[in-house]
Parts: sequence; C-alpha cells; structure tokens
Amino acid sequence: MKIYFMGICGTAMGNAALLAREAGHEVLGADTGVYPPMSTVLAEAGIALHEGYDPARLEKLAPDLVVIGNAMSRGNPEVEWLLDTRRLAFTSLPALLHESVLKLRRNIVVCGTHGKTTTTTLAAYLLRSAGRDPGFLIGGVPIDPPVGNHLGTLSDPFVIEGDEYDSAFFDKRSKFIHYAPHIAVLNNLEFDHADIFRDLADVQRTFSHLTRIVPRNGWVVMNADDDNLRALGPLPWTRVVRVGLGEQADARIVDFAEDADGASFRLLWRGQPWAEVRWALPGLYNARNAAMAATACALAISPDNPSAFPLESLAHFRGVKRRQEVLVRTPALTVIEDFGHHPTALAETLHSFRARFPGALLTAVFEPRSNTARTKTLQSGFMRALAQADEVYLGAVNRADKMKAEDRFDAEAVAQHLETQGVHAHWFADNAHLLEQLRSETLPPKGKPRVVVFFSNGSFDGIIAAYAKAARA
Repeated sequence: MKIYFMGICGTAMGNAALLAREAGHEVLGADTGVYPPMSTVLAEAGIALHEGYDPARLEKLAPDLVVIGNAMSRGNPEVEWLLDTRRLAFTSLPALLHESVLKLRRNIVVCGTHGKTTTTTLAAYLLRSAGRDPGFLIGGVPIDPPVGNHLGTLSDPFVIEGDEYDSAFFDKRSKFIHYAPHIAVLNNLEFDHADIFRDLADVQRTFSHLTRIVPRNGWVVMNADDDNLRALGPLPWTRVVRVGLGEQADARIVDFAEDADGASFRLLWRGQPWAEVRWALPGLYNARNAAMAATACALAISPDNPSAFPLESLAHFRGVKRRQEVLVRTPALTVIEDFGHHPTALAETLHSFRARFPGALLTAVFEPRSNTARTKTLQSGFMRALAQADEVYLGAVNRADKMKAEDRFDAEAVAQHLETQGVHAHWFADNAHLLEQLRSETLPPKGKPRVVVFFSNGSFDGIIAAYAKAARA
C-alpha cells in the first residue's frame, strides 16, 4: 500500500510513517517547513518528503491512503481537495495504528499530562533489556532505544504513547481511545489542552472512557499519589495496580535522593525489595516514570511475580532528546533543552535542578507556545513555577496575532510579578531580540556557574540551537 502522511515531520507522525515503512508499505508525506530532527530521520530512511500542501501534486502522487495528522484542519488545501473530490481514502493516525498494528497486540498504553514520552521510552528500553522484542511507537526522539519505532514480535507487548489530545479534525475522541489497551498506564492527570477540554472534569471524563476499555484480564497502572486520578473511582471491571510514595502503593518508591552526580531510589513490590536504582535522570518525577514503566513491563511479562522482572538496566538509561537534554556542559555554563510546556513540568524540573546544580545561577527561558500555554488559562501556575528560577527570559507568545489580547498569555505581567518575588525577569515581543540579549548578558559566563534551561514544545524559532552554538564557541 502507498501511504501519504500529512504533517509527517511531527514526532508521532514521523515515527508512525517509519513503522509503516517497516511493515512493508510505500511511504511518503508532506509538511510545512520540513524540519529536523524527524525530517533527517525520514530522509535517511529513504522516505520522500514534500514541502507544503498541494492538491495537484497529491492527485498526481495518487496514494492508496492519506493519513491526516491532527495538526491539519479545514482550510488546508489538500484537506479541502480530499473532501471535495472523495477521490482518495483518508483516515486519522490513531485509526491507522489501530487497524494496522494495535488490534492484534497486547498493548501497553502510556497516558498522563506529563511524562508520557519518557515513560514509553523506559518501557520499551526495559523490555528490550530483558531480552524481549516489543513493538513501540514513541512520540519523541529517544536515545535508548536508539529508534522511536519498531514493530517487534507479535507475542511481545506493543508500547505506545497514549495522548489525550483529539485524533483529527473529523474525530474529536482522544487518540488513546483507539489504542486497545491491555495495560493502561496513568502517570498523572491535570488540566491542559484548553483548546480541546472545557475543564478538569472534562479531562477526567476522557481518562475514564479509556479505563472502560481495559479488559478484565488487563491492568490499570495508576499513580497512587494523584488526587485527580483517584477521583476516577475503583474501576471494578479490571485490575488496578498502584505506584507511588505512600504505603498504599503496590510498587512503592522510597529513599529518593538527588545530588550533582545523579539520583537514587529504591523500589519495593508490596513491601518487599525489588530494585535499588542509581541513574543519571533528574528528579522524583523521572523516578516515578521509571516505577510506572517497570510495573507495566513486569505485569506484561511476569504477572505472577512482578518483582522478578529485572531493572538493573535503568542504571544505563540515557533518556530522550529534548527532555532535560544537556546541550552544553562546562564548569562555568550548562545549557539544557526541555520540552516542558505545563506549569507542573516546569516546577518539577526547576526544583530538581536546584539539587542537581547546587550553588549555580538558574536561568529559565520559556516560550509560551502550546495551545494552552499561550493563553492566560495557566498563567498563574507559570508564575509560581518560574519563581523557582533566579532569572527568567520570556519569549514571544507563539501565534499571538491569532488571539485577542485579553485571552493571550501576558508576558509583561508575568515578568512584573516575578520581579516582586526577587526573580530578575525579562519579556520579549520577538525571539530574535531575546536571543541577542541572552547572549550579551550570559556569554561569556562570569561569576558563579550558570545553568540556562530552555522550555518549549516547539522550535523556539531556532534560538536554542543558536545559543548552544554560541556557548560552545
């Protein structure tokens, strides 16, 4: 089959395209401003990439199926041509994955407001380290395993990142509803995606719908410390295993500690020792991601004795690109890139970095880019999170011209509030000016060691790579 992906350079779409290629299909696709890292991976795999959207070109290419990414909407010229002519079959990415891969597998579906990509990567890594051949689809660019997608063996689990965002402009169900979970991993639950969900109860509703399709011989692996997940109720139609810090947890994290050399913790299974972990990843949040992934893998492989599942390989896990990824490290300056775009994610990362880089000046550079972060919906949360830094640079609000001023993230107000909290704060109407000032004020580094961490779920107009290049020089 010849399959055409619209929006192919997104990490989920690109990895799915590579998965389809591995399954033997002819794959091609289009995107605007064809961009790395996914464009590089796709090109190296021999997948044809087309710039922009052109109905005449699409008609000439004549694919058997068009996969419409959820970034596409009415008004896109190829979407309008497809609807006008009905000449080519089309579907959403989640529906394609269900029909071509997931309906035949015992799937581990990793869900939650935060940590999905890292936890999915950890699960795939742990299964491979245990000698299994799992399938997996990761919504990012992992370091371990070295690829973001793999079909694996039918007899082994398929691990997939379960996003609660909608499937396509014509299918407003959450993506994870398509993913046929045998094990649903519920990392956490907070209000996000204000463009899709009305309030927290609306987000809880879609998570509840997910749990209702977990079979009675499957499991829900739940964060026991999350009040919003506990509110989903007892889930009597399936089995529930809890992971957390308290004594009520089946898999319990104890003795967490963090310093400049890394983090450590112990994992208990129903009160008995399971593993002692010392690794490089920062923060209690990543220890929890590891515990959630380990529990899901153990239930999939050795359900009668979960603590027999080996976890020694965690010591060597190197993580995922753009998730607390260190770009530059010298005694005077460390530059880190992070995908954080929710207040809780920023707060947990900055809290961890205080322990990881004791005595350093902590500089946070934040781009209000996601459909929720660029609004005022979570603005007070961002104020509290960013107050943990010593200084803050606020980038331009992405697509600011598409919003009313009264609805838009108010960077000036945030900067003024941070100043009252003793945080040196700057805000910018354009990211080029931000980069210029950041370089002039922080390079070359002077005085105490400095950590500069960039938070963005997008390109940040290329300033992250530009700053890292200047820092290396």
